Amino acid sequence: MAGILVYALHYEGAFNKNSLGAVTEAGKLASQLGTEAHAIVVGEGVSDDLCAQLGSYGVSKVFLVPGPEGLAQPVVDAMAKVMTDNGHDYALFGGGLLGFEIGAGLAARLGAGVTMEVTAVRVEGSELIAERPILGDSSISESRYKGKGIIIGRLNAFEMKKGEGTAAVETVNVEFSPWSTKAKMVQRGEQRGADVDIEGADVLIAGGRGLGKAEGFEQLETLANAFGGNSAVAATRAVVDAGWYPYAAQIGQTGKTVAPKLYLAAGISGAIQHKVGMQASETIVAINKDANAPIFEFSDLGIVGDLNKIVPKLIDAVKAKKG
Repeated sequence: MAGILVYALHYEGAFNKNSLGAVTEAGKLASQLGTEAHAIVVGEGVSDDLCAQLGSYGVSKVFLVPGPEGLAQPVVDAMAKVMTDNGHDYALFGGGLLGFEIGAGLAARLGAGVTMEVTAVRVEGSELIAERPILGDSSISESRYKGKGIIIGRLNAFEMKKGEGTAAVETVNVEFSPWSTKAKMVQRGEQRGADVDIEGADVLIAGGRGLGKAEGFEQLETLANAFGGNSAVAATRAVVDAGWYPYAAQIGQTGKTVAPKLYLAAGISGAIQHKVGMQASETIVAINKDANAPIFEFSDLGIVGDLNKIVPKLIDAVKAKKG
């Protein structure tokens, strides 16, 4: 088996959290298979030193391809060439719209099988088995691959872990297809209107219908500000649909997937559709007046009570702790 190739997206001299999670996962899986994990980086002016840093996340080699960065078609060309030339059996992506587009194009180009929204991958014998939720996340579907396999994770489905070591870097020149260079990157931005990166936040304060009204989010924003640093406010689909908070902050099956160090859920019942978007959080704290709320079943700490009385006390406590 020739191994796993993982796509590493970068911007302004850094790799994003999703990509690093995928690199870590590829390294772990390759070790279990008894093979190697490699990464591919596409861009202009990317240094060998930056690429070599991916070795500390689990890959032994990085293929650096000079070309348009952040666009799907050039990456499809590059990954197709590298996988064909080196015989990789699997390609792994961290998720997101760009990963979905590249993965689908690569599957079509190579005649490979593809699975999207993957939440877990395991080794069985000498092959990878990809798992993804189906039927409203009530069941799990497993994918096996007859030939090459393209595995695209949900956002933040794979945990990022940094270790030691550096990767060898090999520059690969790719002749891009005529259509691959037609599009140009004009401007980067969050297309859903977010003014904060909830996917990369260390502390998330999330609100649900238990807040009672849109103004209830004001106290959650105050709490997030009290924590300071990389903290943000998020919301459930119910309150987003009600117009209480922007869609950009929505977490869950039809929103974003997050994995902060601390996830504080205020007035959230914990329906399965919401759980799948935040269950990878390191520590989950829930506040709900209903002692039988499902969210308490998977919380590390549960507080039964009126959030409108509890949150202000938390704000005072955090401010006092911060000095």
